[in-house]
Amino acid sequence: MNDVPRKANDLSLDDYVAGVKACDRAVLGRAITLVESSRPDHQQLAQQLLSVLLPDTGQAHRVGLTGVPGAGKSTLIDALGTRLTGDGHTVAVLAIDPTSLITGGSILGDKTRMARLAVDPRAFIRPSPTARTLGGVARKTRESMLLCEAAGFDVVIVETVGVGQSETVVAEMVDVFILLAIAGAGDELQGIKRGVMELAEIVAVNKADGANAGPAEIAANELRQALHFMRPPHPSWEVPVLTISAVAGDGLDTLWDTVVRHRDTLRSAGAHAQRRRDQQLRWMWSMVEDRVMTDLRTHSGVKALLPALEADVRDGRVPPTQAALRILEIIRS
Repeated sequence: MNDVPRKANDLSLDDYVAGVKACDRAVLGRAITLVESSRPDHQQLAQQLLSVLLPDTGQAHRVGLTGVPGAGKSTLIDALGTRLTGDGHTVAVLAIDPTSLITGGSILGDKTRMARLAVDPRAFIRPSPTARTLGGVARKTRESMLLCEAAGFDVVIVETVGVGQSETVVAEMVDVFILLAIAGAGDELQGIKRGVMELAEIVAVNKADGANAGPAEIAANELRQALHFMRPPHPSWEVPVLTISAVAGDGLDTLWDTVVRHRDTLRSAGAHAQRRRDQQLRWMWSMVEDRVMTDLRTHSGVKALLPALEADVRDGRVPPTQAALRILEIIRS
C-alpha cells in the first residue's frame, strides 16, 4: 500500500492509518509530525495518508480562538475542554505558537498552561510552531485538524498566537471564531485590529470575577457598541458579547451553548455547509501557492541566481520589480 521508500524505524502507511483510526496518541503525534515535515518523501507519504483518511473527517466541531497575550486563552481552553470531556466529548487542541525570526525556536508552552486537559484521556494537545509563514499555518494546521477528526475527536480547538495575521488564516478553517478579550488593559479594545473584530463571531470578555467583574461588564458594553458599527460575518448571526471567568468557571456553559447555537443557526440558513465548501477551495489555492513557492526556492536556476540578485537588491543596484521579473523569467524558460 505504501510505495514510498522508508527507513526501518519509520511507520508504513498502513501503520499510520490503523494508528490514527484507533486514536493511538503516539501514532497521531507522529502523523502530525509527518504532515509538518518539509521533506519531499514525508510530504508524499502525508498526502497518501490524508487521502486514505479523508472519508473519516469533517464531523468535528471546529472552533478557533484568538485574543491578545494575557487574555487567558490557554486557561479558557483548559477549563472549557475539561468541561466538554466531562460531558462526553473528545477534544483536540491545536495550539499555534510563535516562531522566533532570529533563532527559529518557538515557545511551545501550551501544555504547561493546560494542566488538566494535558492529562485528560479524552483530550489531545498539540502545540505547533508557525514556521514563520502563514502558508505553513494554513497547510499544517488544516491537515493536523483532519488527522484529529479521523482519530475520532468531535471538538477541535485551534488557538492562535494572538499577535499577528494568523487570525485571518485560522478564521478561514474553522466553523466558529471566538475573540477573547479582557478589561483593565487601558484601551478596552486593547489594540485589537478592526479586521480581527470583524472576524469574530463570538466575543468573550474573560477574567470577569471578583473586583474585576464590574470593569469586565463595562468592557463588554463597549465592545457591543463597537460591533454595532461593523458588518456581522453572517447575515443570520448577530455577534454576542459574553462575560466569563475561565478560572472560576463562570459563563463557560453559556459560552459553549452559544457556540452550539451559532452552528445550529448557520446550518438552518445553509451557511455552515457553504462555509465548509468555500474553505475547501481556499485550502486548494493555499496549497497551490505553498507548493509554487517551494518549487521556486528549490529551482536550480533560481538558487544559482539568488545570492547575487539579493545582494544587488539589498544594495540598491537592481530595483525589486526588475529582480522579480528576472526570477520569473527563469521559471518560465
